[in-house]
Amino acid sequence: MKKRNFIGLALVILYISGCAGKMQGTKIKNDILFSQKNLLAWCIVPYDSKKRNSEERAVMLKELGFTSFAYDWREQDLPNMETEFTTLKKYNIRLKAVWFWVDGGTDQLLDEANETILKTLAKTDTKTELWVSFPARYFDGIPAEEKIQKAAKAIQYIHKRASEIGCTVALYNHEDWFGEPENEVKIIEASELKNVGIVYNFHHGHKQMDDFDNILKVTKPYLTTVNLNGMKGTGFEIRTLGEGDRELELMKKLKASGFNGSIGIIGHTENEDVKLVLQRNLAGLKKLLLEMGETEALNTYQ
Repeated sequence: MKKRNFIGLALVILYISGCAGKMQGTKIKNDILFSQKNLLAWCIVPYDSKKRNSEERAVMLKELGFTSFAYDWREQDLPNMETEFTTLKKYNIRLKAVWFWVDGGTDQLLDEANETILKTLAKTDTKTELWVSFPARYFDGIPAEEKIQKAAKAIQYIHKRASEIGCTVALYNHEDWFGEPENEVKIIEASELKNVGIVYNFHHGHKQMDDFDNILKVTKPYLTTVNLNGMKGTGFEIRTLGEGDRELELMKKLKASGFNGSIGIIGHTENEDVKLVLQRNLAGLKKLLLEMGETEALNTYQ
């Protein structure tokens, strides 16, 4: 065999092997989609009756086996945000995302809280994802196509600001018009941005359960995180994993879709120790994984 042909054949073999490796890597990752290391804790800061400080919260997350955390805040938490981010780094906990609620005032898109988040992320050199959502009133009284264009323009600006500090953007379904996954996809397409994601929340999707197959189909190219919740009925409700009658079905569909992003465990209840809430959800998750036959994922838990 001539040397040139041999080299060409070798390159083809390496290319095929590389592609196979990537496919296998994706498959392996999806096989343990629900593994402990792929979980993140969400909705825990404002909902903790113990009012833990940053250090106490990081210790709690470590004790429960979480290595990722999405930061939900209220106005009173903003002055402590810098400490929060530096403490997470100290405990080697990844800040997966920060809640980025955009009130959208008449004079300017971003308010003081939004600017504080951006400044704090820049100051602490923290690279993360902004989970962006809007109140219903931001889109009231305008036709559907104008809503798409208004939202796309807003996302373009937020994306620009986020990119300047090394962060990314994902659209967060929080009910109302903006919370409809098909609208989120239209917004991303209209923005013409290539790296905007979508976060899907079970607890804001009770009315969408029967359409979940289609939701996965349209959002999968953008889907970065799915936050789980016990699912039963069509009204908004926070329910422990394993205590609903439909989350098992939805989780099976999520796995079968090939999704390989992050899985969120929420602590979204009122007047409870959030550690106990997370523990209940983790126990419920393991019960569901047992029913699904997810032995490999179950073996990853402490």
